[in-house]
Amino acid sequence: MRRGITPAVAASVLAIVLAGCGTLPGQQGGGGEEKQATGSTEPVGSAGSAEPSEAAGAAEQKVAPAEQGEVIAGREVKAGGADLTVQITGLKRQGRLSTLTWTVTNKGDERWQMNSDMGDTPDNLGLTVAGISLVDPVNGKRYTVARTGKYPKTKCLCSDYDVFTEPGEVLPLHATFAAPPPDVTKINVDLKVLGVFTDVPIS
Repeated sequence: MRRGITPAVAASVLAIVLAGCGTLPGQQGGGGEEKQATGSTEPVGSAGSAEPSEAAGAAEQKVAPAEQGEVIAGREVKAGGADLTVQITGLKRQGRLSTLTWTVTNKGDERWQMNSDMGDTPDNLGLTVAGISLVDPVNGKRYTVARTGKYPKTKCLCSDYDVFTEPGEVLPLHATFAAPPPDVTKINVDLKVLGVFTDVPIS
């Protein structure tokens, strides 16, 4: 099952989504500290930590998976002993939000044990893609996946997945972020274990 948002809840999550980016002293190709989307904008690596926001009336919504479009970036990747094809199929603005869609295809003979390789937890309790981010090297900002709900029981607005991806399986994934400024037409996509894709166009 995959999670997304509907217009009915978009307004209720904007307060925490728009705060969900961190500023970077410089782009480091997928390295550096990730900031939780419920935190306020601040320099990455600063000593302070932001208090999480609460979205009044925000609730988890179950909707159809985000639609996959044409391939705008992709490459072959080897991860966890598996041969994978990663294809980014969209990065689209919807008002003050943006949605990233991509697929991971297991092209090899070995199953891919993903664990929490794209998550933001060190264990397998939450198998989501909440750990990925968008990086704007021009403005020095990192956008983390948006969340909804009350802290500490917040939910990411993103896909979850099973531990294993079998040979031949195509895994469609998506995540929602605050939308970068309108003058940002390309951005780097940090997919953690799957690598960083640079200059991905935003439509």
